[in-house]
Amino acid sequence: MANAVYLVATDLDGTLLDHDDYSYEAALPALQLLEELRIPVIFVSSKTRSEILALREELGNAHPFIVENGAAVYIPDGYFTSPPEGSIGADGFHFREFVPRRERWTMLLGALRERFPDSFQDFATAGIDEIAAMTGLSTAQAVRANEREYSEPVQWRGSASDLDAFLAALHEGGARTLRGGRFISVAGGTDKGEAWRWLREQYLTAAQGREAFDLALGDGQNDVPLLEVAHRAALIPAPGRPLPQLERSEGILRPAGYGPEAWAVAAGDWLKELYTASSPGS
Repeated sequence: MANAVYLVATDLDGTLLDHDDYSYEAALPALQLLEELRIPVIFVSSKTRSEILALREELGNAHPFIVENGAAVYIPDGYFTSPPEGSIGADGFHFREFVPRRERWTMLLGALRERFPDSFQDFATAGIDEIAAMTGLSTAQAVRANEREYSEPVQWRGSASDLDAFLAALHEGGARTLRGGRFISVAGGTDKGEAWRWLREQYLTAAQGREAFDLALGDGQNDVPLLEVAHRAALIPAPGRPLPQLERSEGILRPAGYGPEAWAVAAGDWLKELYTASSPGS
């Protein structure tokens, strides 16, 4: 497929990383194969820049990444021939921001505490030990998880009826809320899909490509905007939770297994599809 760009965009928690122990072991062979084929694997996560940098170093991943549910895109310096228009250079990256900074949302949450007493806990006021308890992360990992720049994770502890009123109040305050596997993300008006469309366009521009064949993988509702805009969408099962609901009806992969095991199956099926489509006589 001449002038085509091939990309993989993946959620992390519950998708590439196991929901319980954050292991990626089962996905390593597929990750290595994609790297050998020079197909970038791009992390598109609710995680912070600090968290993703640590994981990229572990996995030897040198590609761009998207942080905090689409809040910003980070591209390593020199990755493309020239920095994308509208990006800012700092700390070895050019980055594009899509939303206001975290302080906007911590102030909004602070104003809602009296109205919803003891009903929610956010990272900014929890402290590192409680963040570790809420997430199952180590202390060092919890520190990185709290180094947020654009969004605020909230754990809801109140009633279902009060949750509707809480979300409505956040929306009235200008926030967009995204519900992931463990937390509600409170942030500005963007999502993983919007950030991914922008980054995908940078790849097409750099390669003078005509078409993008991209695989998106995710397990939660906050992944839906990403899953909707990719050429192929892989729904990664999570124990005890229904699959994300998509409006699209075509181009959907439903691999068996959970987390990184299902991730590897989906990546393999996608590569087989690409090979079959490019084979003579297909």
